[in-house]
Amino acid sequence: MNSLPQWLKKKITINEAFFDTKEALSESFVNTVCESSRCPNISECFSSSFATFMILGKTCTRSCAFCSVKKKSLPDAVDAREPGRIADCVKRLGLKYVVVTSVTRDDLDDGGASQFARTVEAVRLAVEGVKIELLIPDLAGRADAIRSMASSGADIIGHNMETIKRLYPSVRKEADYSRSLGLLRSIKDIKPEVLTKSAILAGLGETKEELIDVMRDLRKADCDILTIGQYLRPSVENYPVARFVPPEEFESYKEAGLGMGFKSVNSGPFVRSSYLAEKSFLAISDKS
Repeated sequence: MNSLPQWLKKKITINEAFFDTKEALSESFVNTVCESSRCPNISECFSSSFATFMILGKTCTRSCAFCSVKKKSLPDAVDAREPGRIADCVKRLGLKYVVVTSVTRDDLDDGGASQFARTVEAVRLAVEGVKIELLIPDLAGRADAIRSMASSGADIIGHNMETIKRLYPSVRKEADYSRSLGLLRSIKDIKPEVLTKSAILAGLGETKEELIDVMRDLRKADCDILTIGQYLRPSVENYPVARFVPPEEFESYKEAGLGMGFKSVNSGPFVRSSYLAEKSFLAISDKS
């Protein structure tokens, strides 16, 4: 699929804040998933002084077919100064809502959980009243690492399902559908007050019924927040797009998800896990 439908032609937003954000990130020597994943929303978010920080280097130890993050080469050493640099950048950008994610680090005994915890601590020390959302890998299902994440002090902990169970062998061959669901369930069991979150990419070859089934499984795991967006192939080396999902179908997923009991559902062609994350959190807070 080479030509994009009209609803996937996004207006580029670049202003002074965009360049200020780029400068702050560069001078703080921190990575973002916005850049590594070639996110289509990068100009919009950077122009709002927002970025999703990516810790533990730029190299992933897995090779998911949908993702453009650098894969399967020698991972970076864990940088003890990274949490402090992220905290400084958060303060410089004036952020009151922070999203932190990472590459998958199967080479580390705790999957990187301790670096997440140190980052949460550093950001909280730097910015009073900040809200923190973590988007974590599956940590290979390690119980101690999951417990560490649940007790990290984050306000929201997310882990993305990405696609339907049937497509895992081709799209996420080193992940496990049940393990990902189990992680979200465990976070909730350990720390019920923490909001949990997940994301699904549409257009990878799933049927509407199969995507709804993932939503049902997430609700069974007591997941609170869901995002659904269109899969856009980052490069010719990545998994091909099977279908461009029309906006009205995304709206139907939102309605279905709210009907299932999700506290927030953000569903649309350009939606990504971190997109408008603060808005979703505030909407939930206002209801409670």
